[in-house]
Amino acid sequence: MLLTNSLGMRKEPFTPRDGHVGIYVCGVTPYDTTHAGHAFTYISFDVLIRFLRYRGVRVTYVQNVTDIDDDILRKAKQVGLTWLELGRQETARFRADMDALNWIAPDHYPLATEEIPEIVRIATGLIEKGFAYVKNGSVYYEVRKDPTFGELAGLGYDEALAIANERGNYPDDPNKRDPLDFVLWQAAQPGEPTWSSPWGEGRPGWHIECSAMSTRYLGATVDIHGGGSDLIFPHHSCETAQTERYTGVKPFVRCWMHSAMVQLDGVKMSKSLGNLVMARDVLARAPADAMRLYLSNHHYRQAWDWREPEFNQARAWAGAIAAAANGPDGAAGRAELDAGPYRSRFLNALDDDLRTPDAVAALRDLATAVGAARPTHDVTAARETLRDLGGRILGLTFRE
Repeated sequence: MLLTNSLGMRKEPFTPRDGHVGIYVCGVTPYDTTHAGHAFTYISFDVLIRFLRYRGVRVTYVQNVTDIDDDILRKAKQVGLTWLELGRQETARFRADMDALNWIAPDHYPLATEEIPEIVRIATGLIEKGFAYVKNGSVYYEVRKDPTFGELAGLGYDEALAIANERGNYPDDPNKRDPLDFVLWQAAQPGEPTWSSPWGEGRPGWHIECSAMSTRYLGATVDIHGGGSDLIFPHHSCETAQTERYTGVKPFVRCWMHSAMVQLDGVKMSKSLGNLVMARDVLARAPADAMRLYLSNHHYRQAWDWREPEFNQARAWAGAIAAAANGPDGAAGRAELDAGPYRSRFLNALDDDLRTPDAVAALRDLATAVGAARPTHDVTAARETLRDLGGRILGLTFRE
């Protein structure tokens, strides 16, 4: 199988280690879920995991929940809930939305707030190794001590600082030695939840949460690590730096995979802008197969715009595929319809950097062939191939 590694943006052969693949995908910050951008990322990885398992690979899938964060604290105040109530409510809503989309749930679904001892252990280790420092109860990673910092993103210092500042960095923090240093442990602030640490009460920084969870469940090296492309910097770059310096093992990740952004009217879909297409609203008016087909009709690395006419087209595809999958066997005793070429097209497309649009096209063509051949051919085996590929790999339910 070929996959494009975000580190270097090269298409590379990917092989399991001893028949096993550990996959970690950064999950939601639960304060407003689940929009089409979320669904695109997690359905893309759902197809990858289904495909690997279809090929006989053992997969351990970990997806986290960042259940304590500046955005959660801010939103909780706005809606009159505690941060804990908001996080639980939105996490449950996300899980329900993804269940409705027929995803395969992660094998491990840890919450950041459940990993405090491991977070403290990693931060302590980075201090002892000379890559982090303590100031006024907060702990920071010192980027100048790490000559490979930001290698994943390929950014110079000035560009990295500008992007970090757009994405939650506080460059004027008087405790920092460098504006780009990032927090591993944040000292207690009035009105915020806190946990105990060797440096006093406080809460974890964002990036270190994923280092703690990925290494706990998958070890020092993760086979595939992913998320949205907006996480390449600073989140995944910081996660790489602190994890490799703590464990002493490189690479932290064998293959980085990042899904592109979903846009509405040419603007990235995001909670902060409010330009969201919510999964639950779509599923209230269309079957899950339609949304899965629409999402999979876009390659995971290509940004795209949600367009209603195109989504309605995917609804028609879902109906046609379900009709072919659920219909009669055709002319019993006649020659069988050969589904082999369609199956080869489908699997070859996914083997080549998960080209789901080509796989969808092969499945649609097979459904058309089944419908056309029913009067003259036995389509029993071809129909089973359609259900096998569409159900086990693309996650379709074939509900009409």
